[in-house]
Amino acid sequence: MLYWLYELAVAEGGHYPLLNLMKYLTFRTGMALFTAQLVVVLMGSRFIRWMQARQGKGQPIRADGIERHILEKSGTPTMGGVMILAGLFTGALLWCDLSNVYVWAVLLVTAGFGVLGFLDDYAKVTRQSSAGVSGRLRLVVEALLAGTAVLMMVLWGRSSAGESGLYTSVAIPVLKDFLINLGWFYLAFGAFVIVGAANAVNFTDGLDGLATVPVMIAAAAFGLIAYLVGNAVFASYLQLHLVPGVGEVAVFCGAVIGAGLGFLWYNAPPARIFMGDTGSLALGGALGATAVATKHEVVLALIGGLFVAETLSVMIQVAYFKRTGKRIFLMAPIHHHFEKLGWSESTIVIRFWIISVMLAILGLATLKLR
Repeated sequence: MLYWLYELAVAEGGHYPLLNLMKYLTFRTGMALFTAQLVVVLMGSRFIRWMQARQGKGQPIRADGIERHILEKSGTPTMGGVMILAGLFTGALLWCDLSNVYVWAVLLVTAGFGVLGFLDDYAKVTRQSSAGVSGRLRLVVEALLAGTAVLMMVLWGRSSAGESGLYTSVAIPVLKDFLINLGWFYLAFGAFVIVGAANAVNFTDGLDGLATVPVMIAAAAFGLIAYLVGNAVFASYLQLHLVPGVGEVAVFCGAVIGAGLGFLWYNAPPARIFMGDTGSLALGGALGATAVATKHEVVLALIGGLFVAETLSVMIQVAYFKRTGKRIFLMAPIHHHFEKLGWSESTIVIRFWIISVMLAILGLATLKLR
């Protein structure tokens, strides 16, 4: 919104030094981060007290889960994702160029998945059950939202001055000229990436702060990728596929980081509130949509490797149990396996954060390896 004021001032021939800062992506990214964090921190305590009063028993804890969770986490309210989304959207809408279709595509996914997660959380709290919205229905709605966003980005890409065929192709890291053109099947592939990322973050959100920091780390990495891929000079130097206009997504990533920092103030162990599906689905979907927008879908699997590992642990556990009646892990997702082994919650969380940093560095390294 503030970017429009800058454009209006330029159109009228005015010279306002402060407004001129709006033309710098780096400035607006930093301000989006600060704004989002400030909004979440300011609304935090009042919102948490209000949610405690409304929810009573808070988020239901699985009876077959970790015994310590039943004792220590019962009564903690959920739907903290509402705080995250409030800060994220305030920061993004204030500082992004709202004429940019990539911004709207990513916001569509974030908002749509956030609403779906809220309905899931609401069902769990009101029923005091771990069963929320039907899994099949949830996947269908997620796929429709993701497919719509991918279509927006493909159509925009075809009408821009970008590389021909890029917008329906999958770029492979390290191989600078190699593209796999999927044609219109790319819509299904892009939707799969977004839905997969959303549910992967959802699986990871099981301990205080466990999902929040890796999401911020991944958002920081993709913010840098968006900035480089959207800049003709840097993209040429690094031999990346130029995606005109996608640099604006870096401002959105700044808002994600800021909202995550603000939420971590209240979600750090011991958590005063859980983000719930409202936050995890929205943030995961946002990461997936950002990867699709920047044409770095494959790199997401590396930068978000922690989320991939959590998801694979669930899939392997379920498949093996159905086939043999036995379990590979003591409990899935895999962070619960380490709890069962006797690791403390803080040890698991911090070590997983370290892994996320290492994976983000490896993912960014692929930008130069050509």
